Amino acid sequence: MLFDSHAHINNADMTPQRVKEVVEEIENSSLEYVADIGFDLPSSKIAADNAARYPWCYAAVGVHPHDADSMDDMTLYMIKSLAAKSKVQAIGEIGLDFHYDNSDRDTQRYWFRKQIQLANQLKMPIVIHSREADQETMDILKEEGAFTDERKSWFPSRPDREGFVNGTPGDVPDARVLIHCFSGSAELAKQYVKLGATISIAGPITYKNNRKTVAVAASIPIDFILIETDSPYLTPEPLRGRRNSPVNVEYTARKLADIKNIDFETVAEETNRNACRFYDI
Repeated sequence: MLFDSHAHINNADMTPQRVKEVVEEIENSSLEYVADIGFDLPSSKIAADNAARYPWCYAAVGVHPHDADSMDDMTLYMIKSLAAKSKVQAIGEIGLDFHYDNSDRDTQRYWFRKQIQLANQLKMPIVIHSREADQETMDILKEEGAFTDERKSWFPSRPDREGFVNGTPGDVPDARVLIHCFSGSAELAKQYVKLGATISIAGPITYKNNRKTVAVAASIPIDFILIETDSPYLTPEPLRGRRNSPVNVEYTARKLADIKNIDFETVAEETNRNACRFYDI
């Protein structure tokens, strides 16, 4: 029943042998779905191909802020073309990364905006990468219409069984904006959810000193949470130090179950349902 909502089977260092091993791991596990997420044009092509090849795989296509310097109008056109392929369900991962600054910040901002505009043009979900750029990421998303009533009208509402958004249980609008591998504060996560976004939790929630992400998971109802590996990165405990794999999303699910004081099966079922809703599966 598990859904790894963000992985990189398309990663550049994934040799054919390693891809074969990962596919076998997935097909011999309790994983039901994996989202293979593009981060540049070549990886987006591979993600689209993987989605066509494997019944459990779905794709997102886009250019990560690290690679924003590589973008031009033709790249954006090619991303748009890939987005039309079967089982390509989102634009991403896109955003801002001011930790490494692998691309010029103004270039990151420009192509982040362009890719949000593309997602709005295509009426597709958006997968967001944000590192050390919390406020500016949110500001640009707002400015480019990622949380408008019009955008929310394109997608079915989602359940809010605890009345977290409006104070009353019921369905609430969904902007189909996913903040992947959320690393911000609990207060920021609450703001995002109330805007219509979804929060994705990855392996760092299992790290002993990561109280910040534990607080996020504790403060946000499970209706608004997805789980992910971001593999081959961010391997969870107790496997930290090894190459990550989509099957390791189970460790994140079990940690989330502990934080929420609910059983693992419920977490698996709920986060699977949330991811299927987000990716329109």
